[in-house]
Amino acid sequence: MAQASYWPVNHGYDPRVKRFVPLLLSVFSLIITGCGGGASDTALPGAPDLLSKSATAMKAVKTVHFTIGTEGKPAVPVKRAEGDLTSAAEAKGSLQIEVLGNLQEFEFVLLKDAAYVKGATGGFQKWTRQQVLAIYDPSTVLTGVPQLLSTAVDAHTEAAEKVGEADAYKVGVTLSQQVLSKLVPGVNQGVNGTVWVAKADSRLAKIELPLSGGTVTVLLNDYDAPVTVAPPVS
Repeated sequence: MAQASYWPVNHGYDPRVKRFVPLLLSVFSLIITGCGGGASDTALPGAPDLLSKSATAMKAVKTVHFTIGTEGKPAVPVKRAEGDLTSAAEAKGSLQIEVLGNLQEFEFVLLKDAAYVKGATGGFQKWTRQQVLAIYDPSTVLTGVPQLLSTAVDAHTEAAEKVGEADAYKVGVTLSQQVLSKLVPGVNQGVNGTVWVAKADSRLAKIELPLSGGTVTVLLNDYDAPVTVAPPVS
């Protein structure tokens, strides 16, 4: 007995094709949609919420390592600063600052009731805390950031990218001169800058400030690592 054929050998019209093609197109459509993913899978979080969470997270920081660097010739006196800060407003590190047109370098140790400063030559000299703060107050890197984030306007999340090894969200912001100048002395206008908020803990990873003549970049890392700030050994 001859076997029945599921698909006729003749070239005439087969009504089963009419039913099969729409079904096949539906399957392809489901496959493409599944591979592409829905919009919610790739959507970036809202910038106001990111900044609010970051401001709250920064208020709880105990210690941080910071680096302030400049590229080009922005009109700010601090050209580079690096060190460790504590929530008790104590700090230690190094500073390059322009004073009366001359670039000077210092190492500093800032305690609650005293300070020690070392220039390019010689050893550490004891200063008052107020003398150091009159030149530069490194503690504003911690104390000023929550206010900087909470007063930012026109915020918009631009991308998800890495800062060093940390995953972060890149957020464009407009920052007020009054608040920003506490963090970076010499800034005399509001700035359309960029901040990076870490995905893992909402802490601030980076600030980038395009200014007239160049750019100022602030990097923050090693949060809550053990830091001891003590008078230098003679």
